[in-house]
Amino acid sequence: MGQIHLQAVLAGGVVLGVLSALPIVDTCCCLWMIAGGMVAAYLTQQNRPDPIQMGDGALAGLLAGIAGAVIYALVSLPVQFITAPIRRRVFQGFMDSAADMPPEFREYLDGFAAADGGIGAIFIGLLVSFPFILILGSVFSTIGGLLGALFFKRNTPPVPATAPPPPLG
Repeated sequence: MGQIHLQAVLAGGVVLGVLSALPIVDTCCCLWMIAGGMVAAYLTQQNRPDPIQMGDGALAGLLAGIAGAVIYALVSLPVQFITAPIRRRVFQGFMDSAADMPPEFREYLDGFAAADGGIGAIFIGLLVSFPFILILGSVFSTIGGLLGALFFKRNTPPVPATAPPPPLG
């Protein structure tokens, strides 16, 4: 197996982590995980003159998945703090429009609205989501690394033909 470059792993991790942490865009998180692995495999191939092996692509993807989970956690925290007031307003609008809701259910949902956006709720959400991103990111980015090794593998240069030996006699 060849050498995996840190830049390839980090670039794949950034694709996976940032896009999985952004609201609305995060709905395609498995796609971003595969893309992160493919980016890592592509950049691994670009840093090597010889063709990338499937194991190199898988390893680059796996490492990108692990890096991506850490990057997800680092990006997700500020995004959650910034979007918390917006989520509260949207939720309040939903609650205001649901006048025919039973009072017990309304009180139950009001408890969620009070906890949403608090520092504790955001950290608990991250503690719950991080292991999932780590496991799923590692699996899907490894698949992406395998696909990247398959798609971006350089062709093996042809072996130079040798001249036939001179005739004897």
